[in-house]
Amino acid sequence: MNKAKKLPLPIGSTDYREICDQYYYVDKTLMLKDILDDSSSFVLFTRPRRFGKTLNMDMLRTFFEKTDEDTSRYFTDKKIWAQGEEYTCHQGKYPVIFLSFKDAKQNTWEEMYAEIQETIKDEFYRHYELMDSDKVKDKAYFQSILNGKASKAELGKSILRLSEMLRQHYGQKVVLLIDEYDTTIQSGHVYNFYDDVINFMRNMLSAGLKDNNNIAFGILTGILRVAKESIFSGLNNIRVYSVLDRKYSSYFGFTNAEVEDMARYYEKEDKLPEIKDWYDGYIFGETEIFNPWSVLNYFANDCLAMPYWVQTSENFVVYDLLNYLNTEIFQKLNELVSGKIVTSIVETNVVYPEIKNRAENIFAFLLMTGYLKAVRTTLTPFGDRECELSIPNKELTNVYYKEIIAHLSDNMSMNIAYTVSKALMEKDIYLLKKSLNTFLLEAISFHDTVNENYYHGLLLGISLLFHEKYFVRSNRESGNGRYDIALEPKNIGRLPGIIIEVKSKNDNAESLVALAKKALEQIDAKQYDTDMKNRGVQTVYKYGIAFYKKTVEIATN
Repeated sequence: MNKAKKLPLPIGSTDYREICDQYYYVDKTLMLKDILDDSSSFVLFTRPRRFGKTLNMDMLRTFFEKTDEDTSRYFTDKKIWAQGEEYTCHQGKYPVIFLSFKDAKQNTWEEMYAEIQETIKDEFYRHYELMDSDKVKDKAYFQSILNGKASKAELGKSILRLSEMLRQHYGQKVVLLIDEYDTTIQSGHVYNFYDDVINFMRNMLSAGLKDNNNIAFGILTGILRVAKESIFSGLNNIRVYSVLDRKYSSYFGFTNAEVEDMARYYEKEDKLPEIKDWYDGYIFGETEIFNPWSVLNYFANDCLAMPYWVQTSENFVVYDLLNYLNTEIFQKLNELVSGKIVTSIVETNVVYPEIKNRAENIFAFLLMTGYLKAVRTTLTPFGDRECELSIPNKELTNVYYKEIIAHLSDNMSMNIAYTVSKALMEKDIYLLKKSLNTFLLEAISFHDTVNENYYHGLLLGISLLFHEKYFVRSNRESGNGRYDIALEPKNIGRLPGIIIEVKSKNDNAESLVALAKKALEQIDAKQYDTDMKNRGVQTVYKYGIAFYKKTVEIATN
């Protein structure tokens, strides 16, 4: 007997109507009820990328927008329709402005401005009926947007002016939807045109949102809440819902029940433990959430468990942050990779250039972007949120040690990193020296300024490749001093311990060989292996590693 054909999965599609007609859809339409019940004029949802923001925004557009097509058919079999006429009466009743900046990732302000200009022009084209309307007054402005002749100041008033025209034509206030508003700001921060993009976005949003009585209500999405004084200047009527808030917590990403329904539909219920291990673990408010992008790709890829989410785009902002790590922050990241919980104040109201200024900003950013979850949140006596943070799941642990923490080794190729780690494990001095020299020759210019901290970070990044079998520690007290790096086996008795002392010099006054031996002697003199031996580690490999520019020498016991 043939099984019934299953609906395909909507990999990469954010078109609500297309998905309803052709694909498996996880019903998020009760979000409409909560929005209509919300008294806020403007709402901002901040969630990680690929957690369903754009699809939800297209669902909102399809529900609210007044069109020639009867779009109620996309909702009559959904959860919202069962809520009664109090909510269904809003279907198809509003003009809608929909702007999505998800593709605004250009690396110069000129290119970014052209992309913003094109996005606004496309939305004006979508409302070309206004050019034929007897009720619309300023068609010259409309035409200047279409032909690209509007000045920057005029373009900055585009939301305000388009909402005025739509209300004139339809006699009805407008629903405003702005998707991924901060993508432009991210790029501006990374590629050094932050002030240009902030000034434009602030002017456009302030003109369009502040005291605009043509807007019924507005919904914005993004990854971060950029501080009010930076982007939402003067807007007192905007409510922000982040990953820490309970309200709306189930509408972005998949809940446990939704994943169970999907597994049942595709007859893969036996895979639920693996799905949970790899892609569950996020906590939005108090709701357990699965990564939707990864779950969909898992089912579509014949249930092959692997990292999918990290492949969706470059993590350039995260990588930029890692250039500013200090020993304290690195140690916390190391504890996270080891499966531990770290505690940090989390400030959700930040400005991109200030993220790297304080440790709590970095951990807040990692939380908001989906690289961490808040296991528990409490309020301090000063009203700050203090969060117990951990890595959500196996997929993200993989991301940390392969793609993020590896950045500490200055983007060393994974082949060289694994060769170095193999040589350390096998005490193969020839291979270890050869591999490190190969990397140094390829990565460091003679004009680069490198010091002991650089080399220390390099070896720390490589050491984290051991995270599954070893506890990786740095700058900890043991014996009579502080070692540089120690790798203590999780399974005592089967693997050796490893201690590394790093030295570097700036001139040829001292022999590099002698400096490596001096580092090795320091391990013994300071008895850095004391803690390991007290915990039952019998065999400890000790390495004194000395660097001078592109040259390395190694001494071992």
